[in-house]
Amino acid sequence: MKPGPPCRNGPSHVAIIMDGNGRWAQARGRPRLYGHNAGARRVREIVETCPELGVKYLTVFAFSTENWKRTQTEVAGLMSLFRRYITREARVLRDQGVRVRFIGDRLRLDKKLVTLMDELEEITANNDLLHLTVALNYGSRDEVARATQRLARDVAAGRLNPDDVNEETLPKYLDTYVLPDPDLVIRTSGEARISNFLLWQSAYAEYEFVDTLWPDFNRDLFARVVRAYGRRERRFGAVTA
Repeated sequence: MKPGPPCRNGPSHVAIIMDGNGRWAQARGRPRLYGHNAGARRVREIVETCPELGVKYLTVFAFSTENWKRTQTEVAGLMSLFRRYITREARVLRDQGVRVRFIGDRLRLDKKLVTLMDELEEITANNDLLHLTVALNYGSRDEVARATQRLARDVAAGRLNPDDVNEETLPKYLDTYVLPDPDLVIRTSGEARISNFLLWQSAYAEYEFVDTLWPDFNRDLFARVVRAYGRRERRFGAVTA
């Protein structure tokens, strides 16, 4: 991948709630996992498009802490899909200059998957063209709770003064501590909710809810949304003079 000219005033960090895989499959008379496989293939296209649009950071919501409530068959199929995806895409991502990170609680994931995640992070650690973050077994409330536990331990151990805890301190304990906050959050499939995704980080992000189901969300639609962002006026609570 080669970086292209950035969109004027375009977002540096785009986060995507990839929704609609199951409905896409059901509309075709296929099982939900068929849609998840189609959605995984779409990720590659969006990843390849980011540098063309000047997007430096891409964060995708792959599996939430609430998704464990789905059927055992679907959950097992998704975990198998994640393992296959990492195995298949690892070399491609490395050679394309993509740095991969995973956020979320890894304790509940199977050891083989966690090993693959660790290996992918390691072999792409020196890449800098695009920073791809995959939220896997991730929930923002869970993330904040885990961050607060770590912060409390530092306070109890005397490494942190309670009076120094403020809105600049807590982000250092979040899973995303090395990433900038997202500029733009996209949700596909027509649902207008944020589903416990990057709640702290997206406090001032722009949101775009699109009707297209994720497997149909192609590079042209993505480019259209990214370019539309450049026409928005971001005031961060201030008033335009």
